[in-house]
Amino acid sequence: DKLKNLLELLPEHDLPEYLKSKHCKRCVVVGSGGILHGSELGHLLNKFDIVIRLNDAPVQGYTDHVGNKTTIRMTYPEGAPLSEHEYPPASLFVAVLFKSVDFNWLQAMVKNETL
Repeated sequence: DKLKNLLELLPEHDLPEYLKSKHCKRCVVVGSGGILHGSELGHLLNKFDIVIRLNDAPVQGYTDHVGNKTTIRMTYPEGAPLSEHEYPPASLFVAVLFKSVDFNWLQAMVKNETL
């Protein structure tokens, strides 16, 4: 019931049209472990059609190594980036909810409430 009520509060239940219509040819998942630091692979990562970033892996200040393209950002609520600069307007934020407190977080976010 809690999930059903939350879904009714959300403005959209499906992928945005620009992602649904995209023919995903090449995708890359960029984690937050720091393994790319010093790699200077950013320009190659930016060439992927879809760039999925996990957790709060920073982009700002590391673009030479991790690129600057973010199509989808997936994270648990407690791993969400704190900086508004880590949420590009053209990217999709996907909250991965699985604990009861995660649903409380989502409800507070949607209703602009304090937890």
